[in-house]
Amino acid sequence: MVSMETNSTKAQPLSQLESHLGYWLRRVSNAVSGAFGRALQEKQTAVAEWVLLRELHERGQTAPGELADSLGLTRGAVSKIVDKLSAKGWIQSEAKEGDSRSRLLSLTRAGRRSLPVLAEIADQNDARFFDCLSAREKSTLRELLVKIADHNRIHDVPTE
Repeated sequence: MVSMETNSTKAQPLSQLESHLGYWLRRVSNAVSGAFGRALQEKQTAVAEWVLLRELHERGQTAPGELADSLGLTRGAVSKIVDKLSAKGWIQSEAKEGDSRSRLLSLTRAGRRSLPVLAEIADQNDARFFDCLSAREKSTLRELLVKIADHNRIHDVPTE
């Protein structure tokens, strides 16, 4: 068993919590994502639903498995989100031409109408937290975060 104590009489000072970049990233991230999640809840929508709607908007008609792969989610997780969005009438599922077992998802008219409302919530949330930065600072922050994500191979889309 290894002891956490040292034999040295002069212990190394502990770094301050606030000295860690991860602390500040987590503090800001929790505030930004928490506010966004609460704002979406007022529209009876979860962050994961918003993310899937945006991805489906970008891709057009697509298979659930392709959505799972692009979002870094399990097929089961996508299936649950799809069920919720289908119940709201925001997406529809059709048999793939030539293969009745394969399904393709697409936005319904109601789903397309919901997107600008939800996008406005996302835009307002970003403005609330990041309008204290200049355009240049926002660009630099984005570049640095992308660099960190790329370096650490962080590719999954946040859905919570």
